[in-house]
Amino acid sequence: MPWLEDKLNIISSIIWGEYLLVPLLAIVGVYLTIGLRAMPWQKLPLAFQTLWRGRTATPQSKGDISPFRALMTALSATIGTGNIAGVATAIYFGGPGAIFWMWTIALFGMATKYAEAVLAVSYRETDALGNYVGGPMYYIRNGLGEGWRWLAASFAFFAMIAAFGIGNMVQSNSVADEIQSSFNIPAWQSGFVMAILAALVIIGGVKRIAQVAAKLVPFMAVIYVVAAMVIIFLNIEKLPAAFLLIINSAFTGTAASGGFLGATIWMAVRWGFARGIFSNESGLGSAPIAHAAAQTNDPVKQGLIAMLGTFIDTLIVCSLTAFVIIITGAWTSGLQGAPMSALAFSTGLNGYGGYIVSFGLVLFAFTTIIAWSYYGERCASYLFGIKIIIYYRIVWIIAIFTGAVTKLEIVWAFADILNGLMALPNLIALLLLSPIVFSKTRQYFNKKI
Repeated sequence: MPWLEDKLNIISSIIWGEYLLVPLLAIVGVYLTIGLRAMPWQKLPLAFQTLWRGRTATPQSKGDISPFRALMTALSATIGTGNIAGVATAIYFGGPGAIFWMWTIALFGMATKYAEAVLAVSYRETDALGNYVGGPMYYIRNGLGEGWRWLAASFAFFAMIAAFGIGNMVQSNSVADEIQSSFNIPAWQSGFVMAILAALVIIGGVKRIAQVAAKLVPFMAVIYVVAAMVIIFLNIEKLPAAFLLIINSAFTGTAASGGFLGATIWMAVRWGFARGIFSNESGLGSAPIAHAAAQTNDPVKQGLIAMLGTFIDTLIVCSLTAFVIIITGAWTSGLQGAPMSALAFSTGLNGYGGYIVSFGLVLFAFTTIIAWSYYGERCASYLFGIKIIIYYRIVWIIAIFTGAVTKLEIVWAFADILNGLMALPNLIALLLLSPIVFSKTRQYFNKKI
């Protein structure tokens, strides 16, 4: 249905355009960074120390999973196709300059992610099963009051549906497509295997998801990062030129080159911001759902750990992907998405790099699927109660297989729209509740002095 896809793309371009979500995300991130007096940038070493200590929780801490596993769960949702296909797509449409704007939104997004986690822990509850639950729907209702219940329900509704796009069908489709093109395995077979494996994890709830994420996320990230760094090291003489190309293109646009059609400054900003948010999810309101389950009695500590998600996802993993694409010249190939990244890694590692991209894409996408299943079911249970969880999980598993065997141009468009719609209530809440974040932050660091 090309007409429907065209309509959805128009709506998506409005939501993610120059007058709505992109400036709002930037305004919220800048405002929170200023209000926190650039604390996320200054306290980055402390955040890593806090993460290291958070591998295990103290006995008196309330929550379901360790602070470290909460971050791994959040990272398993964010480190996905956005780091491979999303970076390449941003470069294809916005040119190398899109990477600069991806960095920019990530730097300010650290404050956004910090604030989300602080509020998530501050206003979390326990459900009928005794599990700790939280996220934007809870800090909107509990923090802003009953008069804002409609806004909390709006977030939960949009996130519950958006999960099937960004966290499910888009991921399974990318995996099935990559496996079929690389190993000639039919999409239905890979979709079926993914659905079964995901079901085995999801049935165990957040504790099982966090346990799997704590093992897979570091493993897959190290392999991918090492491969990218090897390519960069082998082409180290090209790195300064690649960096300058990113900076110059961000402010001048990018001329047509090879198979690249060229891009304006606004295209660089738009695609850098949009793909950056798709990758690290700062401001979407998804990650605080995982951080609300952390075993901690201090919201600020979990906030410090949470902001590392944006730093690791975008400023490290996405940056390495971008440098490999630019250094190897793959950005002028005319390819877009995962095939561009696969070409870049294959070129950099004499044909073997493509397998690393395939392997990384499969693991990244799988962990995204299991983490987003938790996000989606928490939003569903907020709206309909805990009895809905089992039915949500069943539909979730079916959607994994469906996404693998279906053309998803329309789903991609829906995903962009729903991501924007779920972000809006969250960003409004972050602005209104920012005094709470600033106050708790000052109290925490004044006590440490």
